[in-house]
Amino acid sequence: MVENRVSISYEPFKEIVIMERTSFSTPEKLARFVSIIAGGKLAGLYWVDGMIFLYFPLLASSQIVAKELIEKGKLYWSFIGYSIMPKYAPTIETKEKMIIPVVDMSSDQVLQTVAGWLKEQE
Repeated sequence: MVENRVSISYEPFKEIVIMERTSFSTPEKLARFVSIIAGGKLAGLYWVDGMIFLYFPLLASSQIVAKELIEKGKLYWSFIGYSIMPKYAPTIETKEKMIIPVVDMSSDQVLQTVAGWLKEQE
């Protein structure tokens, strides 16, 4: 009988390069932005340690971006929008009555680092 062995390893990203960032004065303004760019589709926000944000990764479809990701552990985000939100809430309602879900990602170490960096930008 042949035994199949699968090896599992964990290699977190070494660097995230953010190409554009926008700070919103309130979580509601960020939620409104999300509702507009989503074009009626369901979109959500991430909450970590008092920061709420949305990011757009640059897809690894080009050879250069894929090489950076695999060889250097470098991830590119084309945009991040964020706001301070001291307390977690599962949703935010915009003045247009759009309900935007908020996901508590506090357990994610990479996003904890991102939230810390965002706080430094304020």
